[in-house]
Amino acid sequence: MTFNFATQFGKSEFPNPIFTASGCAGSGKELAQFFDLRELGAVVTKSIMRKPRSGRPTPRMAETPSGMLNSIGLQGPGIEEFLAHDIPWLKAHDSRIIVSIAGETIEDYAFLAKRLNSVAGISALEVNISCPNVENRGQVFSCDPVTAAAAIDAVRRNISDTMPIIAKLSPDVTDIAAIAESCVTAGADALALINTLLGMVIDTNTMLPKLGGKTGGLSGPAIRPIAVRAIYQVRARLPHIGILGMGGVSNGNDALEMVLAGANGISVGTATFGNPTAPVEIKNELENLLISKGFDSFAEAVGFAHRDPSANRSKN
Repeated sequence: MTFNFATQFGKSEFPNPIFTASGCAGSGKELAQFFDLRELGAVVTKSIMRKPRSGRPTPRMAETPSGMLNSIGLQGPGIEEFLAHDIPWLKAHDSRIIVSIAGETIEDYAFLAKRLNSVAGISALEVNISCPNVENRGQVFSCDPVTAAAAIDAVRRNISDTMPIIAKLSPDVTDIAAIAESCVTAGADALALINTLLGMVIDTNTMLPKLGGKTGGLSGPAIRPIAVRAIYQVRARLPHIGILGMGGVSNGNDALEMVLAGANGISVGTATFGNPTAPVEIKNELENLLISKGFDSFAEAVGFAHRDPSANRSKN
């Protein structure tokens, strides 16, 4: 019997559950020189904003134990340049596309959704609400259930009912499940868990922050246990919502851990900096692991760790 490796977010189906992570592969061109992008479930683009953005001052990256800090600042060409060049390139390479969007105001999110509504060939929108809200003293949208819901609602009202919305949440909150629930109530079809954690490194020689922007997003294996915890908590609160898991996945076993916690898909990011073929390798390793453990399909494994602990712990 053929193993069913497909997954689904909203009304969009994907042949396998391995995706890129927004911000780690641009719009796919960097990775396309190493493997065929059609091997992935989809390419998740770098978060695109309404206008061109130069990003934060250099230096922008710093290595940390089992991870890295980045302080890029959502540098990008803006939506018009993105639509003129990146989307056509991805379509020409027959890649499935998830466009990640980010904004500084509720109106930014509404504008971007409306602009993308007429663009063919997009499988889903990832709404990155881990951004400072300039209308609310710079508080990050996803750190408050009200502002998080407002951003998702603005997108939902300006995009087709058939377009899946994946809300990307920050882990720097007290109750991520409550914020996830507010996003789903506002119209999100799925949740991306987790974005980077806010961190900082100080150079003990110069005795100054290593990053030009002082703080940055921590990613890599160091954050994986936090991601697994967030996925597990949200799956427990929202058992039927789609979850795109991410945060420190380096191999198939890491991916399996997130799937068992409740992830319907896995985004691979930081691992590609050291090994550009990591997403394909992780895809193959995950499939083999699921088959070896007796699962007949990928969907059967999603959230398997939530079963009654008194039950037989072996799938076989």
